Amino acid sequence: MVVDEEGFSGTRTAQVVGISYRQLDYWARTNLIRPSLADATGSGSRRRYSYRDLLELKVVKKLIDAGIRLESVREVFTYLREHMNTDVASAHLVISGNDVLLCDGDDLITVLRQGQGVLNVLPLAGVKEELDEGIVALHPRMAAANAPETGAPEVEGEVATAIPAR
Repeated sequence: MVVDEEGFSGTRTAQVVGISYRQLDYWARTNLIRPSLADATGSGSRRRYSYRDLLELKVVKKLIDAGIRLESVREVFTYLREHMNTDVASAHLVISGNDVLLCDGDDLITVLRQGQGVLNVLPLAGVKEELDEGIVALHPRMAAANAPETGAPEVEGEVATAIPAR
């Protein structure tokens, strides 16, 4: 996306993000998301928001739309800024009731409880393959007996013909 180097005005930012100018102004005055290109410095001055600012504002809006209170959103952003080296918008968040969890690799970390780990993510993508390989290793004749009769070469590691998919 081509972004104007001068950034986005407050009015344009509010339109793009889908919030009111009043919300944007409040969030800036209360230090939730301050414009990184030019902050208001008095009467008549204009805020200028960067594309990254817009990403963060959109994340704030998404969290609020999901039912997270603004004070909790502030805690989420404080945690993410302190513990993430990338854009806040690249985080994988899970909302559970009034809690917000950060999916960090194989861990789910509650960001509203000072980063306490609560759950481990158990990836199940390879379970079927592991099971099939285990069956073939223990019962190679079963895999051979269920091999296709077309004479087509069997693909190593696949036992789809021996074990019906569920």
